[in-house]
Parts: sequence; structure tokens; C-alpha cells
Amino acid sequence: MPFTLARTAATWITQRLDLAIPKTALVLGSGLEAAISQTHILHRFPYTQIPGFPSPTAPSHRGEVLLARWEATTIWVLSGRYHLYEGHSPQEVVLPLRTLGCLGVRRVILTNAAGALNPLFAVPSLMLITDHINLTGHNPLVGPNEDTMGPRFPDMSQVYCPRLQHLTRTTALQEGIPLERGVYAGILGPSLETPAETRMFRLVGADAIGMSTVLEAIAARHLGMDILGISCLTNANRPDCMEPTSLEAILDQAQRVARTLGHLLCALFPHLEDI
Repeated sequence: MPFTLARTAATWITQRLDLAIPKTALVLGSGLEAAISQTHILHRFPYTQIPGFPSPTAPSHRGEVLLARWEATTIWVLSGRYHLYEGHSPQEVVLPLRTLGCLGVRRVILTNAAGALNPLFAVPSLMLITDHINLTGHNPLVGPNEDTMGPRFPDMSQVYCPRLQHLTRTTALQEGIPLERGVYAGILGPSLETPAETRMFRLVGADAIGMSTVLEAIAARHLGMDILGISCLTNANRPDCMEPTSLEAILDQAQRVARTLGHLLCALFPHLEDI
């Protein structure tokens, strides 16, 4: 069953904790480690030591479950994630998130590095995810359902929590942080988009595109979590004047915008318990 490994991993982590378990988690995308530079790490659990967790292979994804503290706020941090393009199954991709669900997490902030499809969006900048389009061809809920963890057919009419979106928009305005709003498209990868594909993705309603997040969001909704999604827009996809890009350039831009993300998160965390 998909949740057996998650329960085993959660038990392993719990046995090594000596403090209360928080209800909020943050998933860091590619190149975004600087967003937690102001935190104090209380516990560090490498993926390679947690039972059932595969070794991560994606560049810039350290692969650790962290227990971190921002001033008076303690949260879980997934520093690195698994991707379908690494050869992982959908169940492996969402294993860390499901483990946090078994630990009692009820609120998750999903972040990623993404390409901007909307020509009105500045790069680098932040985008609040209002909805997503799953173009990966996969779903982590395929197979037998475990009714004690979530419904067979979870409602997806509001994947990303409206209350968390409102709080984030208000906080960004107060902090003077520009914040775009739009739809994120998740694709399989690892090849980047062609100009023709970029036109198609824009035509179907996507404002940004990346290779993560959507499977985690589906799994989180299945678990009944409240979800906040934030994309760090690292490159502009302009099909009529497509410029070559590289992973190195994307990561460089991600590191630049990560500090802005960290600023927003630090201002946001004290208010999460009010939601």
C-alpha cells in the first residue's frame, strides 16, 4: 500500500524527535535553499537515512527533511524533492509529503523554480499559484485507495487554499514584494520546452511551467491539507524570440529570487496559525 512506507518513515522520524511536531511544512524547489538561510535547524534527516526513501539525483536538491525554526515558528522543510524525470514513480515522488502527512502536517507551502509563460510577468519574480494543470500523464492516487487517509475521488475545485492566498497577497503588499498570480503547468521533463510547446501551454491557460509540484498538490489534497503554492519565475519563455537556456542559468536566477521568497516567508509564518 502507498502509505506503508510513509508510516514507517514517520515512525522512524518521530522516534528521533525531542520536541512538539509542527503542523506546517515547506517544500523547497530547485536552487531555493537561500530562502531558509535565516532559520535555525533543529533536526536534520537526510533522505538516504530514512527507511524507504530513495536517493535524490536532481541537481541542487540536497535531499533532507529538516525541522527548522523562524523566530517563534517551527516548521518542517523538505530540502529537495523527487521528480518523475529521475525515473521515480508517482508514489516515490510524493513519499516525503505523505510522510509529513503521517506526522500530522495539515498545511504545506509548495515552492518551485518555473519558467514564465505569461509575457506580462517579470523575471526573476514570484508567482502565487492559483491553480494548476497536470500535464505529466501521471497521478499519485492511481491504484487502491486507503480510505482512512483520504477519499477515492478528492475534490480539486480549490486545490490552493483561498485563505492562504489572501494572506500571502496581503503580506506581500505590506512588505513591498511584487507577487504575480497565475496557473502553473506541471510537465514530465527533463527536456525544456520547444517554442511550439510553449505556444500550446500558453493556449491551454498556463502562466508558468515546471517539472514538479502538481503530484504533491494532488497528494496533499487527498490528505486534506491546506496548500499554498509559490513559483519562483527564473526564465521567460517567449516562443517568437526563444533564447537558449541551461540548468545553470535557471539555478542562478532561482538563487537570486530565493532571498525574496525567504523575506516573504519570514513575514508570512507568524500569521499562519490564524488561518
